[in-house]
Amino acid sequence: MDDSVLDVDQVENLIKFCPTKEEIELLKGYAGDKENLGKCEKYFLELMKVPRVESKFRVFSFKIQFGTQITEFKKSLHTVNSACEEVRNSFKLKEIMKKILYLGNTLNQGTARGSAVGFKLDSLLKLTDTRASNSKMTLMHFLCKVLAERFPELLDFHLDLVSLEAATKIQLKSLAEEMQAIIRGLEKVKQELAASENDGLVSEVFRKTSKEFIAVAESEVASVTNLYSVVGRNADALALYFGEDPARCPFEQVTATLLNFTRLFLKAHEENCKQTELEKKKADKEAEMEKAKGINLIRKTGKDEEEES
Repeated sequence: MDDSVLDVDQVENLIKFCPTKEEIELLKGYAGDKENLGKCEKYFLELMKVPRVESKFRVFSFKIQFGTQITEFKKSLHTVNSACEEVRNSFKLKEIMKKILYLGNTLNQGTARGSAVGFKLDSLLKLTDTRASNSKMTLMHFLCKVLAERFPELLDFHLDLVSLEAATKIQLKSLAEEMQAIIRGLEKVKQELAASENDGLVSEVFRKTSKEFIAVAESEVASVTNLYSVVGRNADALALYFGEDPARCPFEQVTATLLNFTRLFLKAHEENCKQTELEKKKADKEAEMEKAKGINLIRKTGKDEEEES
């Protein structure tokens, strides 16, 4: 199991070309001169000298990939954790949520929905659906306008949520499957090690390498299992933070909604800034025209006075 000699692709190819049970039985029953056999059959005979060779190759493949697999898995878990913490700890996001609730209650004043104590998370995406009578400004534009005028320090709330986009690309179901694959893989190493105890000299190095690997891998798997449990609790807590049921509004839905809201918010704010710039240019141009009119009027008045005199 020396990964400096064989890489994972080579080991996977060796697994593909392991003899089947039928081929093994045929070769076991062959009584002729083995020198007369083809290269393929000779190769199979060599593999057959190692008990459960395919199982050992699979253990080898798992061992080679284990370090990278654990690193990538931890990276995904930390991303989910970070996203949950960033969202829950963002004072700016919390303040914007308060403003949205206040805005909704103001608009719905006098109706049954005018004294709400909260709103569903997916309502954030409906802010772009509600338009003013001129149909140009949405409620999202109005929210951004109010914040820019009165609470400009809240406009960059997205900078609090640096892990959010990466977290939307992670499925908790995939993490669960990955966790199970790691646990099963390590269990198979232990099973093959136990089975190889009776193999004799041919598996001596395999046993030594496997024991060393298991000693390290068990500690890593225990650590990552604990982290996985913490992440699962934090993912559920994120939905609960917004008053949602984790079963009906899972982590993936929460993060996707927040990311879409952030993008719509930034787009609306950018459009507001462009509109403000256009209006400023228009006002400046009108002011210049008025100024030019005034100058022309003064010149005309002065000329008329000269002609009279």
